[in-house]
Amino acid sequence: MNKGGIGAGSASIVLVFAVLCLTIFSLITFIVAENGKALVDAEARFVVGYYNADAQAERIVAELLKTDTIPPAINGVEITTEDGLSQGFGPETEVVSFSCEIPKSSMVLFVRLIINNDRTYEILSWKMQDTAYWDTDVFLDLWVEFDW
Repeated sequence: MNKGGIGAGSASIVLVFAVLCLTIFSLITFIVAENGKALVDAEARFVVGYYNADAQAERIVAELLKTDTIPPAINGVEITTEDGLSQGFGPETEVVSFSCEIPKSSMVLFVRLIINNDRTYEILSWKMQDTAYWDTDVFLDLWVEFDW
Protein backbone atom coordinates (compact mmCIF):
# COMPACT_ATOMS: atom_id res chain seq x y z
CA MET A 1 0.00 0.00 0.00
CA ASN A 2 1.28 3.33 -1.08
CA LYS A 3 0.08 5.99 1.34
CA GLY A 4 1.99 8.92 -0.20
CA GLY A 5 3.65 11.70 1.81
CA ILE A 6 7.16 11.88 3.16
CA GLY A 7 8.78 8.58 3.93
CA ALA A 8 11.68 7.67 6.19
CA GLY A 9 14.13 7.87 3.27
CA SER A 10 13.46 11.52 2.49
CA ALA A 11 13.62 12.47 6.18
CA SER A 12 17.04 10.82 6.37
CA ILE A 13 18.23 12.75 3.33
CA VAL A 14 17.05 16.05 4.84
CA LEU A 15 18.76 15.16 8.14
CA VAL A 16 22.04 14.28 6.39
CA PHE A 17 21.86 17.54 4.41
CA ALA A 18 21.24 19.56 7.60
CA VAL A 19 24.17 17.88 9.39
CA LEU A 20 26.40 18.51 6.37
CA CYS A 21 25.39 22.22 6.29
CA LEU A 22 26.03 22.59 10.03
CA THR A 23 29.43 20.91 9.66
CA ILE A 24 30.42 23.25 6.82
CA PHE A 25 29.25 26.33 8.75
CA SER A 26 31.14 25.23 11.86
CA LEU A 27 34.33 24.74 9.81
CA ILE A 28 33.95 28.19 8.26
CA THR A 29 33.41 29.70 11.73
CA PHE A 30 36.50 27.91 13.06
CA ILE A 31 38.66 29.15 10.15
CA VAL A 32 37.43 32.74 10.58
CA ALA A 33 38.11 32.56 14.33
CA GLU A 34 41.64 31.24 13.77
CA ASN A 35 42.39 34.01 11.25
CA GLY A 36 41.02 36.61 13.66
CA LYS A 37 43.14 35.21 16.47
CA ALA A 38 46.27 35.39 14.30
CA LEU A 39 45.49 39.02 13.45
CA VAL A 40 44.89 39.93 17.10
CA ASP A 41 48.11 38.16 18.15
CA ALA A 42 50.09 40.11 15.54
CA GLU A 43 48.53 43.37 16.73
CA ALA A 44 49.33 42.49 20.35
CA ARG A 45 52.96 41.77 19.46
CA PHE A 46 53.18 45.12 17.69
CA VAL A 47 51.67 47.01 20.63
CA VAL A 48 54.03 45.32 23.09
CA GLY A 49 56.95 46.14 20.79
CA TYR A 50 55.84 49.78 20.55
CA TYR A 51 55.63 50.17 24.31
CA ASN A 52 59.03 48.49 24.75
CA ALA A 53 60.52 50.98 22.26
CA ASP A 54 58.73 53.82 24.04
CA ALA A 55 60.16 52.71 27.39
CA GLN A 56 63.63 52.49 25.83
CA ALA A 57 63.23 56.02 24.47
CA GLU A 58 62.17 57.26 27.92
CA ARG A 59 65.27 55.67 29.46
CA ILE A 60 67.47 57.32 26.83
CA VAL A 61 65.91 60.72 27.50
CA ALA A 62 66.51 60.22 31.24
CA GLU A 63 70.16 59.37 30.54
CA LEU A 64 70.52 62.42 28.29
CA LEU A 65 69.24 64.69 31.04
CA LYS A 66 71.70 63.21 33.57
CA THR A 67 74.82 63.88 31.49
CA ASP A 68 76.42 67.25 30.76
CA THR A 69 77.66 66.22 27.32
CA ILE A 70 75.62 64.24 24.82
CA PRO A 71 77.23 60.84 24.16
CA PRO A 72 77.30 59.43 20.60
CA ALA A 73 75.30 56.36 21.71
CA ILE A 74 73.30 55.15 24.71
CA ASN A 75 72.51 51.44 25.15
CA GLY A 76 73.42 50.78 21.52
CA VAL A 77 71.16 53.53 20.16
CA GLU A 78 72.94 56.15 18.05
CA ILE A 79 72.36 59.73 19.20
CA THR A 80 72.52 62.54 16.64
CA THR A 81 73.06 66.11 17.85
CA GLU A 82 72.64 69.42 16.09
CA ASP A 83 73.35 72.93 17.25
CA GLY A 84 70.13 74.60 18.37
CA LEU A 85 71.13 77.95 16.89
CA SER A 86 71.47 76.50 13.39
CA GLN A 87 67.99 74.97 13.74
CA GLY A 88 66.39 78.29 14.68
CA PHE A 89 66.40 77.79 18.44
CA GLY A 90 68.39 79.57 21.15
CA PRO A 91 72.19 79.39 21.42
CA GLU A 92 72.00 77.47 24.71
CA THR A 93 70.08 74.56 23.21
CA GLU A 94 70.99 71.32 21.49
CA VAL A 95 68.70 69.39 19.16
CA VAL A 96 69.00 65.67 19.82
CA SER A 97 67.46 62.91 17.72
CA PHE A 98 67.48 59.12 17.91
CA SER A 99 65.29 56.20 16.91
CA CYS A 100 64.35 53.03 18.77
CA GLU A 101 63.48 49.94 16.75
CA ILE A 102 60.04 48.41 17.24
CA PRO A 103 60.70 44.64 17.25
CA LYS A 104 59.05 42.36 14.68
CA SER A 105 57.98 45.26 12.47
CA SER A 106 59.47 47.62 9.93
CA MET A 107 58.77 50.61 12.18
CA VAL A 108 60.98 52.72 14.44
CA LEU A 109 60.07 55.21 17.13
CA PHE A 110 61.76 58.45 16.07
CA VAL A 111 62.43 61.00 18.82
CA ARG A 112 63.68 64.57 18.34
CA LEU A 113 64.22 66.81 21.36
CA ILE A 114 65.51 70.23 22.32
CA ILE A 115 67.74 69.95 25.38
CA ASN A 116 68.50 73.21 27.16
CA ASN A 117 71.57 73.96 29.27
CA ASP A 118 69.46 73.79 32.46
CA ARG A 119 68.71 70.12 31.51
CA THR A 120 65.08 70.71 30.61
CA TYR A 121 63.78 69.44 27.33
CA GLU A 122 61.06 70.03 24.79
CA ILE A 123 59.76 67.32 22.48
CA LEU A 124 59.85 68.28 18.81
CA SER A 125 58.66 64.90 17.56
CA TRP A 126 57.91 61.51 19.09
CA LYS A 127 56.44 59.42 16.30
CA MET A 128 56.58 56.11 14.49
CA GLN A 129 58.23 55.96 11.09
CA ASP A 130 58.21 53.15 8.57
CA THR A 131 61.65 51.97 7.48
CA ALA A 132 60.57 49.42 4.88
CA TYR A 133 61.64 49.93 1.30
CA TRP A 134 58.70 50.61 -0.95
CA ASP A 135 59.22 49.50 -4.54
CA THR A 136 57.20 51.40 -7.12
CA ASP A 137 58.31 49.26 -10.05
CA VAL A 138 54.95 47.50 -10.23
CA PHE A 139 53.31 48.70 -13.41
CA LEU A 140 49.58 48.45 -13.81
CA ASP A 141 48.27 49.08 -17.28
CA LEU A 142 45.09 50.93 -16.38
CA TRP A 143 44.51 52.64 -19.69
CA VAL A 144 43.88 50.28 -22.53
CA GLU A 145 43.95 51.63 -26.04
CA PHE A 146 41.61 50.08 -28.51
CA ASP A 147 42.01 50.18 -32.26
CA TRP A 148 38.45 50.64 -33.52
